Amino acid sequence: MKSLDDLRVKLFADGADLAGILESAQNPLISGFTTNPTLMRKAGVDDYQAFAQAVLTEIPDRPVSLEVFSDEFSEMADQARLLASWAPNVVVKIPVTNTRGELSLALLHTLATEGIRLNVTAIMTLDQVRVATQAVASAPIAYISVFAGRIADTGRDPVPVMAEAVEILRPYPRVQLLWASPRELLNVFQADAIGCHVVTVANDILKKLPLVGKDLAAFSLETVKMFYDDAARAGYALGARGSRR
Repeated sequence: MKSLDDLRVKLFADGADLAGILESAQNPLISGFTTNPTLMRKAGVDDYQAFAQAVLTEIPDRPVSLEVFSDEFSEMADQARLLASWAPNVVVKIPVTNTRGELSLALLHTLATEGIRLNVTAIMTLDQVRVATQAVASAPIAYISVFAGRIADTGRDPVPVMAEAVEILRPYPRVQLLWASPRELLNVFQADAIGCHVVTVANDILKKLPLVGKDLAAFSLETVKMFYDDAARAGYALGARGSRR
């Protein structure tokens, strides 16, 4: 299997915990950062602007994706321009539709022609990939975020979808495919194998990076020892010394 050093796919850290973001920033494998309002709310962020500007102050040299949160396209446009004004490395996340299912294509095209760096988020169909890619083609750089993990949650294999998305984006050199919401470390290698440009990784997956290439026999023995030690610590016993339930 490939080593981490051999991966072509870029890793973006995904989260909203400032301490975790700063820790990830020390990892040379991390090429960018993404967050969203749901992650920020779960992390207890109560001041969007203060949090975002703290991140941008600490990370001036890699893309940071920040999401609009209005449901009206005119307000999204205003928010997008404000976010983009905060730092040159801001990438503005725009959902592929609003909550009424209306496509954001006109907004995406307008922002792209204004030179705003874009991340089209919450994409799950190839039709959405096609139209969103065309809408952002003139942006300085744009990411098409396909939520492969959520596709997998429905029982569908996301790999063929993502592989076809790679082909859809091939004529657009400034548009990159982003594998969003991965569920396991294997997804990083799957993304790399199909030529995906970027994959987001949450802290729980980042913590597994040292396992890449680990000897499986040694891993098996460690697992056996873990089960044994936990049973001993719990004081489990069977037979005459065990529970009478």
